Amino acid sequence: MLERKELSRQFDLAVADVAAAIKLRPLWIKLGWNDILYRYRRSTLGPFWSTANMAVTVIALGTVYSQIFNMPLRQLLPHVCAGLIVWTFISAVMLDAGTLFSGSESYIKQIRLPYSLHVCRFVLSKVILFAHDFPIYVALMLYFQIWPGAVALYAIPGFLLLVANAALISLSIGMTSARFRDIPRIISSLIQIVFLITPIIWTPDLLGLHVYLASGNPVFHLIEIVRAPLLGSLPSAQTMMAAFAITAINLLATTLFFIRFRGRIAYWI
Repeated sequence: MLERKELSRQFDLAVADVAAAIKLRPLWIKLGWNDILYRYRRSTLGPFWSTANMAVTVIALGTVYSQIFNMPLRQLLPHVCAGLIVWTFISAVMLDAGTLFSGSESYIKQIRLPYSLHVCRFVLSKVILFAHDFPIYVALMLYFQIWPGAVALYAIPGFLLLVANAALISLSIGMTSARFRDIPRIISSLIQIVFLITPIIWTPDLLGLHVYLASGNPVFHLIEIVRAPLLGSLPSAQTMMAAFAITAINLLATTLFFIRFRGRIAYWI
């Protein structure tokens, strides 16, 4: 009975934490924006350095791999561009989430703020960087005179679903990394492998009979729910079901983890 009451109390505290973060929306929006300003302070181009780097990477990879795969540049370059922009958002979340709470140690130990606020602040800064890279896709589509049509609007709910997953996974990684400091290094080692085995700069049909290798990759489905509409086609039913299943599992696991260990974050950092 006591254990059940304690679990109920922890659940109520976790819900209150998220509700408080929502109410403090102006604060984490300001903090997230300040993170971008601080990261690129005294820089001439600021975050547009990321845009320039992305543009060069897209053109270089698209040009080279179009020759390797013997595919028209007009076909492969938009695929590479949309895939890389979404992948950069995902990888940035995965790589930087390890410092989500340890990097906010001064805030956590001196000011009583909901832990969810740091998650919102973190994800917002990544969304802002994504927005800086997105004009590359627009410029590329205009250059090739490709119009995806109204189906491109489906990328909006797809991206919102991706952002929700980013918030959940960053919370899990942030908490785990606060306890075990080797987690960010493990993720950094694995992220390059995930990039190579995910259809980002290559298309799934190149796998032929082994296309199941792409279908079984959860990162591919999270990318595809945004990339497919941007390229003028709806995500497949398999991709949609996989994306919703990933979100449900992510939500359940993160919620249980947050309820169980939320009270220990301040001690871990």
